[in-house]
Amino acid sequence: MNKKRALITGITGQDGSYLTEILLEKGYEVHGMLRRSSSFNTGRIDHLYNNPEIYNKSLFLHYGDLVDTSSIHRLLEKIAPDEIYNLAAQSHVKVSFDIPDYTAQVDALGTLRFLDAIRETGLVR
Repeated sequence: MNKKRALITGITGQDGSYLTEILLEKGYEVHGMLRRSSSFNTGRIDHLYNNPEIYNKSLFLHYGDLVDTSSIHRLLEKIAPDEIYNLAAQSHVKVSFDIPDYTAQVDALGTLRFLDAIRETGLVR
């Protein structure tokens, strides 16, 4: 029996980390999209990321960004997920006011980019 394959954006956030644990417990293959940043912040999933029985067996991390359409397409084509959970967001309130254009690019237009990429890669079932 093939494992269901899920893609989670925002995997290192609170909700993404909890969802990762739940899906792994249910036997899923979980792929997480990480933004490449100066700090590889996996604190909420370190217990999974550092577990050799899980990482690169049932849990896979990939670099990508919701403001980069090509990275979204590349991941969808590579992973071909059965389920997608878009939990990525610029969620820090003060930062959202400091950089509102970027916040809109990620939180609103990033979702539209993802939906377009799903349609364009033929993942709609």
